[in-house]
Amino acid sequence: MRKWTLVCLLLGVSIAPEMGRTSQSGPNTFRPEVPKTWDDATLAKLEIPLAETAASAKHVSAAYYYKMPVRPIYKMYPIYAPGHEPTGYLERLRQQDPVILWDDKGHSPALATQADWIKAGEMVFDAPVVFGPSAGYTIQEVRDPSWYRKAGVPVTRDGIMPFFAYAIREKGKIEIAAFGCGTCHTRVMPDGTALKGPQGNFPVDRTFADAFRRIPVEILRTIFRTDYGAPWLKPDPLAGLDQRSQSEIASGLDSIPPGVDARFGTGVDSPPQIPDLVGVKDRRYLDHTGLQRNRSIADLMRYAAINQGEDLLSNYGGFIPAGGPQFRELPDPSTQSRYSDEQLYALGLYVYSLEPPPNPNKFDSLAARGKEIFEREGCATCHTPPLYTNNKITLAEGFSPPRGARESYDILPVSVGTDPGLALRTRRGTGYYKVPSLKGVWYRGMLGHSGWCATLEDWFDPRRTRSDYVPTGLNPTGNKTFAVGGHRFGLNLSIEDRKLLIAFLKTL
Repeated sequence: MRKWTLVCLLLGVSIAPEMGRTSQSGPNTFRPEVPKTWDDATLAKLEIPLAETAASAKHVSAAYYYKMPVRPIYKMYPIYAPGHEPTGYLERLRQQDPVILWDDKGHSPALATQADWIKAGEMVFDAPVVFGPSAGYTIQEVRDPSWYRKAGVPVTRDGIMPFFAYAIREKGKIEIAAFGCGTCHTRVMPDGTALKGPQGNFPVDRTFADAFRRIPVEILRTIFRTDYGAPWLKPDPLAGLDQRSQSEIASGLDSIPPGVDARFGTGVDSPPQIPDLVGVKDRRYLDHTGLQRNRSIADLMRYAAINQGEDLLSNYGGFIPAGGPQFRELPDPSTQSRYSDEQLYALGLYVYSLEPPPNPNKFDSLAARGKEIFEREGCATCHTPPLYTNNKITLAEGFSPPRGARESYDILPVSVGTDPGLALRTRRGTGYYKVPSLKGVWYRGMLGHSGWCATLEDWFDPRRTRSDYVPTGLNPTGNKTFAVGGHRFGLNLSIEDRKLLIAFLKTL
């Protein structure tokens, strides 16, 4: 799900998993009562209002949503990096007939047991949303060594590029298929294994920068307004867009590292770090700005639907991102697409089932001393064990909650002083940041809500707050140096204590 929105119109508390009621006819039979994804009353109260309350999203009606056709899920085929593709591979693909695995017209995977449903959910996780030219990439690119080298695209030890796939929707025609959940939430580990669910490490924006340099500048400007427009904000974050050249517009994406993504509703200057989906069932708020509450699997289904493109149909105080040249008119629902409730339920079960990879960092005497420092310094106030988050939202610098907000949401009424741009200057800006979990931080990178620091060592380096600091992650300024401010906790520790604290955090 991503930026090629104009070309394809639409890219496309520990929570006890609310699986829905089931009827049992055998020891392993699983027949859930699938929750309804789109419900007008629930959608109206699902999200935290934006900092500019009047611009808060009004989602399309249930009547409109259920008029959208269900996306068929096709059988996919792996993309091999140069030097790894089997001889005659593409020619064999051209001989394949299209295979639909799941739609609403009679094709369906086995759904007899809960394990079947989870396996089917993995199919939805892997399924692309856009195909062919709409994906923004060409077959020539994904077979070109320079494409991998220039953007730093990782591949598995089997030589597979796991973020996209080849699709056969018409016999004899091979298409690039991309931007399902797995594009941003697949991580190639140092040993060459591919993990599904964690913060991904595909360089989305760097590869898009090249694609954007190939399209007419007027289309590029429209794409940026669709993806990042928030015209109610003053000054307009996209002010001056019409005066910028194609190269100037695209170049902003070059600085966004893998693990960070200027997804729609955010901005090139304030892109969010890609979150880890492992353990999401225990998170009360979704998005770095805590935009949506997460109370059950039904809420996760809604979040998936919204973030597979339905938010581009939402009305933000009169601005509809996918609303045509004037951003005012909803497209015909028959031109859009969605997943069925059953597909989204299966996806939710799969995401809830995700487990972290084995942690090579053992809890030893050094980590034990680091845990003592963690407790002594009061880190557990916000990063409370065993989830290592208190599941609250904190204030962005300069934001004051409106009346009644403290009674409605789990607000920790302090600010840690990090950059407020994502929370105040974007279409996902609620005025808050959620307190992230530290679990699994050992295998993630690009820390901070916009991923300014590549490692824990960088995050706890007191030099990062200085104006002459060279960020190891995102640097949105275009200059060589950039001060990464805020969250000063741990910066005053001795070098030895910082090492011990980091040793402990890597065991989580």
